[in-house]
Amino acid sequence: MKSLEPIVSLAKRRGFIFQSSEIYGGLSSCYDYGPLGVELKNNVKRMWWKAMVQDRDDVVGLDSAILMHPKTWEASGHVEGFTDPLVDCKVCKKRWRADHLLEAKGMKPDFRPGAWDKSVVCPSCGGELTDVRKFNLMFKTFMGAVEDDASQIYLRPETCQGIYVNFLNVQQSMRLKMPFGIAQVGKAFRNEITPGHFTFRTREFEQMEQQFFVAPGETGPYFEDWKARRMQWYLDLGIKKDHLRFRDHEGHELAHYAKAAADIEYLYPDQGFKELAGIHDRGNWDLSRHQEFSGQSLEYFDPEKGERYTPHIVETSDGADRATLAFLIDAYQEVEARSGDDDAKHEKEVVLRLHKQLAPIKAAILPLSKKEPLQQLAKDIQKTLRATWMTQYDETGSIGKRYRRQDETGTPFCVTVDFDSLEDKKVTVRDRDTMEQERVAVEELEAYIKEKMKV
Repeated sequence: MKSLEPIVSLAKRRGFIFQSSEIYGGLSSCYDYGPLGVELKNNVKRMWWKAMVQDRDDVVGLDSAILMHPKTWEASGHVEGFTDPLVDCKVCKKRWRADHLLEAKGMKPDFRPGAWDKSVVCPSCGGELTDVRKFNLMFKTFMGAVEDDASQIYLRPETCQGIYVNFLNVQQSMRLKMPFGIAQVGKAFRNEITPGHFTFRTREFEQMEQQFFVAPGETGPYFEDWKARRMQWYLDLGIKKDHLRFRDHEGHELAHYAKAAADIEYLYPDQGFKELAGIHDRGNWDLSRHQEFSGQSLEYFDPEKGERYTPHIVETSDGADRATLAFLIDAYQEVEARSGDDDAKHEKEVVLRLHKQLAPIKAAILPLSKKEPLQQLAKDIQKTLRATWMTQYDETGSIGKRYRRQDETGTPFCVTVDFDSLEDKKVTVRDRDTMEQERVAVEELEAYIKEKMKV
């Protein structure tokens, strides 16, 4: 796939993702998840939570508030340093990220006053660009009835700060011992100047982050372990191995407090390899800063070592939106007509080969006729299956067209109820990937699908 256009088209046509406020012309780089999109994204978050919290004894969850005390962002460095370097075209007035322009030319960033290379011109019209200006990415708002500096707060630009300020609350209430992690899924907001590429970079997005707290000097093995675990998670859920890679940050890329950082990059069709997730050794900078600015001790007393210290942190950070987009892209396939619908005049069909655990709809129930006895049996079957999985009932169109609709949305199993079903109490189950059809007793259907879901 050379372009995101097929994904964008499928996303709207089949109810995955819509442009936000589309009837008003849309709102730039903001998107709404439709009926199937919200199920897919929820499944991504659910599988992340299972791997990071449910399946582990040393990680617990948190859901912190989006609005936080403004001093939080002073301590974190966001008020002073959370900026993008921007340049404006003096001719067409378009605005550009300076670092992106330099990256495209293979040049190293240098944003000191007067250091801008005049050979770098506007990509749109070739006009001369202004010197670099810094633009803070945090969204500002006001709390209370009066809009003044005293009431100014921010929409959080990242979720991890909510974990840091709750470190002792969580540790003490859950009686946790080092090492342990705190995980969170939540919204974040950044006033990106050059967003784009569909849901890859948006102004409102959802993060899946985990902070793993360890004793000083012990981060190295955990950093490597989390790198391997996060990569394996994407592979286990169906991303092709050659579409993923690690990229270790070079020295000049590291934050001043970071000991090490690595990105998991995905091969996006219109951008090449770009960041999908990150693993960071953050040292003890975050807790130390909040301790300094709040005046509250965030040290941990280690009963085994008999000493008190400020924990160091290994962070794993995944974007729910970027992950959802990557799973969509990697699952998308165009294949030769295969539905068996003789009335269909088409050469290509789309099959969304999503991992079964991620598929929005697990089983579609398709009565072969609209006659009441078949409808009733089909609805009884759906009632049984929907207690465990998301299902869909579809009685419109030929069976071939209905198969194609389900293939396009990634449904692993189609359950066809025919006239023989009234007599033998069996249904035909069609597998999305193999197209094999198997006759299964209605009373055994739930167990049959449950077993197939394990594969």
